[in-house]
Amino acid sequence: MRWMRWTVWGGFWLAVLVPPAPAQQAAEPPPVSEQTEECLGCHESDTPGIVADWRTSRHARTSPAMALARPPLERRLSATDVPVERRGVAVGCFECHGLNPERHQDNFEHFGFRINTVVSPNDCRTCHPTEAGQYLASKKAFAVDNLEQNPLYHTLVETITATRTVRDGRPVPAPTGDNTRNKTCFACHGTRVEAKGLKTVVVDGDELRVPNLTNWPNQGVGRINPDGTQGSCAACHSRHGFSIEMARKPYTCAQCHLAPDVPAWEVYRESKHGNLFSTHQAGWNFDAVPWRVGTDFRAPTCAACHMALLAAPDGEPIVQRNHDFGGRLWVRIFGLITSHPQPKYGGTFTIRNAEGLPLPTTLDGKPALEHLIDAAEQARRQGEMKKVCLACHGTSWADGHFAQMARLNADTDKMVLAATDLVKRAWELKLADPANPFDEAIERKWVTQWLFYANSVRYSGAMGGPDYAAFKYGWWDLTRNLEEMADSIELKAKARR
Repeated sequence: MRWMRWTVWGGFWLAVLVPPAPAQQAAEPPPVSEQTEECLGCHESDTPGIVADWRTSRHARTSPAMALARPPLERRLSATDVPVERRGVAVGCFECHGLNPERHQDNFEHFGFRINTVVSPNDCRTCHPTEAGQYLASKKAFAVDNLEQNPLYHTLVETITATRTVRDGRPVPAPTGDNTRNKTCFACHGTRVEAKGLKTVVVDGDELRVPNLTNWPNQGVGRINPDGTQGSCAACHSRHGFSIEMARKPYTCAQCHLAPDVPAWEVYRESKHGNLFSTHQAGWNFDAVPWRVGTDFRAPTCAACHMALLAAPDGEPIVQRNHDFGGRLWVRIFGLITSHPQPKYGGTFTIRNAEGLPLPTTLDGKPALEHLIDAAEQARRQGEMKKVCLACHGTSWADGHFAQMARLNADTDKMVLAATDLVKRAWELKLADPANPFDEAIERKWVTQWLFYANSVRYSGAMGGPDYAAFKYGWWDLTRNLEEMADSIELKAKARR
């Protein structure tokens, strides 16, 4: 294998072939297990794209034994007790799809092997126990329950996904089947995947008996898997390449974190960090572990701020890897009503505020403190995020950014509380029915205030995309929406008189 670099000679750019440095030499790939060889024998022709993805993956090029031989900081697995029979072979089809068969509803006989259709985080735990444990404590892992088991969020989902027909000149909602929910809210949050016996499929003229899976396919972050576990590692590390490069690039987060409700991608793209990423990413090393600031990359992506193992150019760690994506967050800028301290646990559906509502704050903004992290934990988490900032910025810059963000959150909260006062007035005057707080025009304007416009401003304050705090779902819309809510109440009240 040879490598190329560019040089100037005689006033012209020339491509020069040079031998790779020893660190660049590819290690001899490990053997493939007999079981995986049999899988590849059929799937090379039946699903060639999947096999091609796997062959270019690190799983195909390494074994757990090879990974454990690396220095601790450079390892991409956290287990030290990988089963003996799996240590010396590549991490192939059978090594993932043959794990924990006793736990999987979707386990079935397949050409002499017992195979699971769905690989769950509990299976990934075999080599990545620390990462799986961190993820399973996160809000992402509880993404399904946080929608389904929170009565208010459940009502919101049912309201916005309901099919509507027109009767007597008014839209009338009707319950929607699973398909619409699964392709909207639960496409990102995840579905409940269960095996309901077997079904027959035809592949190249052959009949095969395979698990009959409900709500499949889905790769949502909180997916409930047939083994009863939560989450999908493939949401970020897509099958079957399991690329750390993919997880580190913001395009992956942009699958779900999009305007108008979670405008993280658009705000980042507009920010100075996003500008630097767009301009220089071609020259960055997205595969290095640890990820060295200033050497491997020169501006943060979502992963750099929220979860990656970062190091200085000399390899000294700055922050540790954390697959709980809220682990460096001290304030929650997304959510119903106002910003508030991060919740103590990922299952936020268990929270009840002083009004008895399943919300982290009351309608007038008082936080449910017993369910939220305390001041000491907020300071610790902000300190972790500050370490990321200080890898490029000075202390005064970082401190100033956090202070500006806090003030903007407080100002935005006031705009949300003003809208809440208006919708409460509409309820008091019986101009709207609070039984379902999401289905009437003025209630939808209230939802828009905190779910779209306030989120846009807060994300902009956190990440630096200024127009999303001003004219793109920002302060312009916060103000306009308040005026329209007030006008609507006044017109309806006059009409009633």
